Amino acid sequence: MSVSPTLTRRQLNRATLARQMLLSREKVSTLDAVERLAGLQAQLARPPFLGLWSRVRDFQREDLTRLLLSRDVVRGALMRGTLHLASARDYRAQRAAFQELFTQSAKSILRERAENLDVPVLVAEARAFFDEQPRPFEALRDFLVARHPKLDERAMGFTVRMSLPVLQVPTGDDAWGFPGTAAFAVAETWLGAPLGTDVSPRALVLRYLAAFGPASVTDAQEWSGLPRLKDTFEALRPQLATFRDERGRELFDLPKAPRPSEDVEAPVRFLPDFDNLMLGHEDRTRVVADAHRKRIAKANLRILPTFLVDGFAAGTWSCALKRSVAALVLEPFEALTKPVRAALTEEGEALLRFLEPEARDFEVRVGGEAAKPARAAARTRARPPRR
Repeated sequence: MSVSPTLTRRQLNRATLARQMLLSREKVSTLDAVERLAGLQAQLARPPFLGLWSRVRDFQREDLTRLLLSRDVVRGALMRGTLHLASARDYRAQRAAFQELFTQSAKSILRERAENLDVPVLVAEARAFFDEQPRPFEALRDFLVARHPKLDERAMGFTVRMSLPVLQVPTGDDAWGFPGTAAFAVAETWLGAPLGTDVSPRALVLRYLAAFGPASVTDAQEWSGLPRLKDTFEALRPQLATFRDERGRELFDLPKAPRPSEDVEAPVRFLPDFDNLMLGHEDRTRVVADAHRKRIAKANLRILPTFLVDGFAAGTWSCALKRSVAALVLEPFEALTKPVRAALTEEGEALLRFLEPEARDFEVRVGGEAAKPARAAARTRARPPRR
């Protein structure tokens, strides 16, 4: 029996950064980037835009907004039952694989509150309601309460959300594609095409490995929320390459996927809340040290915006606009060297220009240090685009 090669933590880091387009900004279309990343978590409207800006060369907000309005990219529940941006074709192909997860999640959360609910009737009523025109979920709950006054209002709404494939509808009026009051539409109606019916996770696992490999079975389960993927990996084993990490765990990958040398340079990068890189594995030591993990993943399930140094999470960041000055505040986990501070400042100024294009001045500072003189917008905008 052949022995699987062992990959170091840095080798896994560089392989994952290559799949996630974080070794360099790549010249790809926004639609291709969304698919290569296997979707982007979109619980908040802004993070997918920033995630693409950090990965795609010359990315502009309207590049993604245009795809949302043309319905080539959609926002709906997929991995882990959370909102994601995905291409329309990926959503149509993958949604069926998650239905059992959604159904069981609803039963587990609602328990006895769901005992008197006639799910097929509720789903049929909700489909007709949303098919008339996109509407907020609050309006659906009011509609269902009027028809079923004795049933639990929130239990009915949650059951529909977990049973009926719906998409959050974008508008052209909001800077990040989605207004504060969200409207929803039935996925098949919005896309004008039926959804796929294949519930097998095989294709999903292959897409996961392309975006996050090499990875273990438990890594894939953590990312997707789908249990019991071992049999799927075993069925795919003849198509896959196998490795071991330094702890001896078996890892799977696509044979021809990129696995760069651990010596490949990784530039500083800023990542948004809930970024793919921080959510793609059960063992996240390939991107964040265990000692720092609690500083990124908060008790309320929030994943904070982070910045990378040498490919690993090195701190968190926040941005605020006050009196036309856009300020980026870095909270590093450890002291930063002068060259790293210089690189973060340059990248941070470009980030501020993307996030706050109406600001007149920009500043980047570390933690509680005194604010340094802001750079004039006219000067910073004259720099060439980031690569």
